Amino acid sequence: MDSKTKATNEAWERRRFLAALPLLAVAPLLARGQEEKKEKRPLAAILSKEEWELAKGSAMAMELENYYGNGYSCAESLWLVALRRLRKPENLVWTAAAFGGGMGQKDLCGFLTAGLMALGLAAGELNLPRPEAKKRCAEEAKAYWQWFQALAPLRCAEIRPPGSAGDICRRLGQLTAARVNAAIDRMVRA
Repeated sequence: MDSKTKATNEAWERRRFLAALPLLAVAPLLARGQEEKKEKRPLAAILSKEEWELAKGSAMAMELENYYGNGYSCAESLWLVALRRLRKPENLVWTAAAFGGGMGQKDLCGFLTAGLMALGLAAGELNLPRPEAKKRCAEEAKAYWQWFQALAPLRCAEIRPPGSAGDICRRLGQLTAARVNAAIDRMVRA
């Protein structure tokens, strides 16, 4: 091999090496993500005893685990279990697609926004004059908002800062699903 061909081959090898560097930097992060999926802790391990009892008593909370983190965002998963609870078409889950991950901006939490949407949908099912249904919805929405504020920050970026475990959101999802389930039940029974 002549020196010109050798220099060209070495240049290509350097380019291939340099092109692979970003992949080498990301590989540990990708592997870590796979490990986290394999090592998903049971709900009872991430919730306090009282929280676990609350979640176990809520059909929506128990069902949420089937969706959150399994192709559905926070907002989509809570919205889907609310749609199922209220016997609405499940393809309406797409109405929450832009709300996950803090509206895609790490802003207002998807569990908060989907919970509010669910309360509005439940109010629409009440066999009451619109002003009375809206009043009941507003009362439940205010209570839910205040409860949520006492539980967690409103913004996704503050709830789950970079590098924190996904269990933070799994726990929050269970608690919000149980709370929304109870609020819907109260609205329907009253």
